[in-house]
Amino acid sequence: MIRRFNRYELKYVLPAWQCDAIIADLDGFATPDAHAGPTGYPITSLYYDSPNLDCFWAKIDGIRFRRKVRLRIYPASDIEKTERGMVEIKQRINRTVQKKRLELPLPLAEQLCAGTLEPKSLDEMDQEVASEVGYLVSAMDLRPTCITAYHRRAFIGNRYDSGLRITFDSDLRGRTHALRVNEATENHRFAPPDWSIMEVKSDDAIPDWVTSLLARHSCSLQRVSKYCAALSHIAGMHVSTLELGTTNKIQRTQS
Repeated sequence: MIRRFNRYELKYVLPAWQCDAIIADLDGFATPDAHAGPTGYPITSLYYDSPNLDCFWAKIDGIRFRRKVRLRIYPASDIEKTERGMVEIKQRINRTVQKKRLELPLPLAEQLCAGTLEPKSLDEMDQEVASEVGYLVSAMDLRPTCITAYHRRAFIGNRYDSGLRITFDSDLRGRTHALRVNEATENHRFAPPDWSIMEVKSDDAIPDWVTSLLARHSCSLQRVSKYCAALSHIAGMHVSTLELGTTNKIQRTQS
């Protein structure tokens, strides 16, 4: 497992038919992630924020340097049997995204994010991440705020573009209640069912063929956060966070 990395991320909000056309054009350039299989996998993430939603507003206001903490799981058919969690610090500096992560048994991961765990027997790199999580939880008074859940199809570049990853996230849902990441409960849509979020991620410059592919499919770059989109729509905030096409902005989405 890669525990630290820097990369560029480009995000697009697209209808399903457009995603299907792009995936068809990836043939020969990128292949399905072998760890995910051809049909993809579910992701559930619990985001932590301050009482004043400082992380949320930093994204909405376009602050160039910002950090957030999340607890992510990759549930199987029975989410309540999930045993491990990925604690991540996602940090953005201008266009560069930096991630630090460590994997723990889920109860310990929850305790770390609650500021009640003194981790022991970690290697130096994991200990640094755990200490930074603890600092952020204490300094910002972080607490469970919103859960996002969706289905992801992931593709990776060939040997010439080994740092390339292209993902398609669909069935975008979330909740602000029952904030245990592995709880089996209802989530609410924060985007129409026939729309997805595509992310292009690269360790270095975006390959020329990807740039041409995006232009050929008329993809328009968006500053989108699934956390912000879920929280704003479910909580009924009058904040526009997702744009469909060129003119239709979602203000609220009913489940």
